[in-house]
Amino acid sequence: MTQTPARRIPIPPWLASTSIARLLDLLGDARFVGGAVRDTLLGRDVGDLDLATPLTPDAVMSRLEAGNIRMVPTGLSHGTVTAVLEDRSVEITTLRRDVETDGRHAVVAFTDDWDEDAARRDFTMNALYLDRAGDLWDPLGTGIDDAQAGRVRFVGDAAARIEEDALRILRFYRFQAHYGAVPIERETRLACCRRAGALGRLSGERIRAELFKLLEAENPLPSLTALVEDAIWRKIGLPEPVALNRLVRLLRHDPGRDALRRFASLLKDGVTETVMRLRLSNEEAERLHALVSWTIPEWNVGAVAHRRAIYEYGRRYYRDLALLAVARGRDPAPLADHLSGAASWPIPTFPIRGRDLITLGLTPGPVVSDTLRLVETWWAEGDFSADRDACLAQARRILANRDPTG
Repeated sequence: MTQTPARRIPIPPWLASTSIARLLDLLGDARFVGGAVRDTLLGRDVGDLDLATPLTPDAVMSRLEAGNIRMVPTGLSHGTVTAVLEDRSVEITTLRRDVETDGRHAVVAFTDDWDEDAARRDFTMNALYLDRAGDLWDPLGTGIDDAQAGRVRFVGDAAARIEEDALRILRFYRFQAHYGAVPIERETRLACCRRAGALGRLSGERIRAELFKLLEAENPLPSLTALVEDAIWRKIGLPEPVALNRLVRLLRHDPGRDALRRFASLLKDGVTETVMRLRLSNEEAERLHALVSWTIPEWNVGAVAHRRAIYEYGRRYYRDLALLAVARGRDPAPLADHLSGAASWPIPTFPIRGRDLITLGLTPGPVVSDTLRLVETWWAEGDFSADRDACLAQARRILANRDPTG
């Protein structure tokens, strides 16, 4: 058992909060683990907090109840209880070791051995523990060095870790995108390639989560390129060819980290199949279809056409489509002016509604909606300059010329 900490670091603000101190008072022997520790060590923003303890889940819940802290039994079979504090939530998990794995799920046994708990984790940089005094524990002996060197390395044998959970393949490429500063070791890539067939058994939701987190990295290209070259993209059931050259151009001109926009740049077809494979939400599916299939006018066709596109698509989609047009090879020089114009142009409101046509004598139904659509098209073609009276006059002209037989 690891007896001494590897080093002491300054206590970060999140660890010094009153609510965290109260939680640690209740639990006694507990250490933060994983992402919060890794990111604190690297000077990055800290997100979720995970706390490890030798206490059993029942003992954790008893102490939280005694301290009047609300709790949620989020994963008792795996030893996890979530403490809901005043300012944030903390996942508390009992130290454990794997008893049985099938590539997707694990049966665990609880332990009081910190080394056993570290040995079952995925990457060495995630097997670091931090106590309330600022002592940093590195049971494996390489986690601190690997994190600071930007070396994403599996705990122990890469093949064995992947056999326990195939999702770790995607997690590896995702961590490489966010933390990797050195090339992937050859044996690690081979282990991922040889076991990539197991990815087909994973749910679309789990694959989508890892892939989109990868795409949110500041520069996802090197890791994504390796993922495609290693046939991981194909093994998770996504369409080829992958337009990596488009992502290269998008990254040059897009300061944002919009995962879905970046994903859309990679696709040439197969959107319907992709939506089904990744189990995208309705909103994500609608947006992805739009980004792959819609276009905006060429830069040189004039401001009126672009204002119509902004009106029709909305600012967000116009921005998406302008950036993707550049990603697909359009001249980037006018991009900034068009994005600036789209952001500042006051989108007008169509001045008439269906009830205005009903007052002209129309019966509610398809004729009303069809006439409104024709008037709105006319209004937009005139650069949105016609006022309410002019639009009503155009509606009367349309109705006067309408074939009464339908």
